[in-house]
Amino acid sequence: MLTILGFAMIATFLVLIMTKKMSPIAALVLIPALFCVAVGQGAQLGDYVIEGVGNLAPTAAMLMFAIVYFGVMIDVGLFDPIVRGILKFCQADPMRIVVGTAVLAAIVSLDGDGSTTFMITVSAMYPLYKRLKMSLVVMTGVAATANGVMNTLPWGGPTARAATALKLDASEIFVPMIPALAMGLLAVFVLAYVLGIRERKRLGMLTLDEALAREPEPETVSAGTGGTGGTGGKDRLRKGTGVSAGATGTGSGASASAGGTENADEDDDAFQGLDPNRPTLRPKLYWFNAGLTAALLTAMIMELLPIPVLFLLGAALALTVNFPHMPDQRARIAAHADNVLNVSGMVFAAAVFTGVLTGTGMVEHMADWVVGTVPEAMGPHMAIVTGLLSLPLTYFMSNDGFYFGVLPVLAEAGAAHGVSPVEIARASLAGQALHMSSPLVPAVYVLVGMAKVEFGDHTRFTVKWAVLTSLVVLAAGILFGIM
Repeated sequence: MLTILGFAMIATFLVLIMTKKMSPIAALVLIPALFCVAVGQGAQLGDYVIEGVGNLAPTAAMLMFAIVYFGVMIDVGLFDPIVRGILKFCQADPMRIVVGTAVLAAIVSLDGDGSTTFMITVSAMYPLYKRLKMSLVVMTGVAATANGVMNTLPWGGPTARAATALKLDASEIFVPMIPALAMGLLAVFVLAYVLGIRERKRLGMLTLDEALAREPEPETVSAGTGGTGGTGGKDRLRKGTGVSAGATGTGSGASASAGGTENADEDDDAFQGLDPNRPTLRPKLYWFNAGLTAALLTAMIMELLPIPVLFLLGAALALTVNFPHMPDQRARIAAHADNVLNVSGMVFAAAVFTGVLTGTGMVEHMADWVVGTVPEAMGPHMAIVTGLLSLPLTYFMSNDGFYFGVLPVLAEAGAAHGVSPVEIARASLAGQALHMSSPLVPAVYVLVGMAKVEFGDHTRFTVKWAVLTSLVVLAAGILFGIM
């Protein structure tokens, strides 16, 4: 019964948010509360929620101070050179913009933190998507899928969890998986190219002059993210490659014609997404901020302190050095308060969902049922079975629940048929491209919140592409003999 109710609760939640009958926060709270009563454990609801909040409180704290820290770094201009380089490549070509989104998300994902990736990617690309009237779910879908593949880095979380759960060395799991993961990342870039071509066919390709002629909307990315993106004005699209009045070229760099260098520079500024004249810039402190960020990421990788503590200290130091005057510090905190409140609120709402799912025993019964449905004849192929099961299970469960609760059971089943635990561990990473769009992943709410995309719209668009990417990783692993 708990198995059926567990799947019913998840299905009800997904249907309600995808059909926009309820907001994600309301659904995350009310649906599990109703199902908790339905299983006859309503009296324990408070305990389950408190336990869930306690488990996710460090994550919420990390996200709160990470948003403040990286928001300040965006404000002061730390990421402007990277953004300018990506956007110079993009120009006004929808295909290049979508590919640039995938490249930027993959590069920033090297720090192992999804929230960081999404904050920087959206801050850089959102104004360009809005100005050219491109689909914002394309941006969120590509960014989430790219980050999902990169999330398998040893310091990203899943690999370390798999190693811990099965008592293996993380490098023993990750290093042989690099070719398969590289194929997954290549699949994301191909997907970005295909979606970009589709956007180019839908919109055409603007010249820089035509794009700049559009009147921007009076809307910002989000308070403090440093840019506006408009779609108002006349829709003056021209099919083809297009050349601006002051520049010649095909869009990869727009080299200036005679007397057109100044215009080309103005075009670069207009498309860098982050206002080059914003008053929060601190160019004299650039290397301090770069060093502080490098030190923070190094400390995260070396696990010198808990990540929430590192971000708390980093945010306090960044605010104090870059904005020594109290009114300026208050202004920066207020500028990012909207994102902080939205994300932390979503995390604590998700704590209700995970608390009930775990406390009532639904997760355990669902996992046992799934493992029990595997036919005996599939025993020698448990690595492949694990890879396939990782798609739905890491989507409907937290990584902790899957890697510490389900993976050991799968490993035992595989060992009985001669399949080594390390193969099971490698296969378990296949579903991470899909996992990053799970409603139980706090970082995804940073992504959709900053991009102003409904979570249901993001889910409908992204899931099919994320599943395809995960299957590419799994197929590559089998082809290369990794699992």
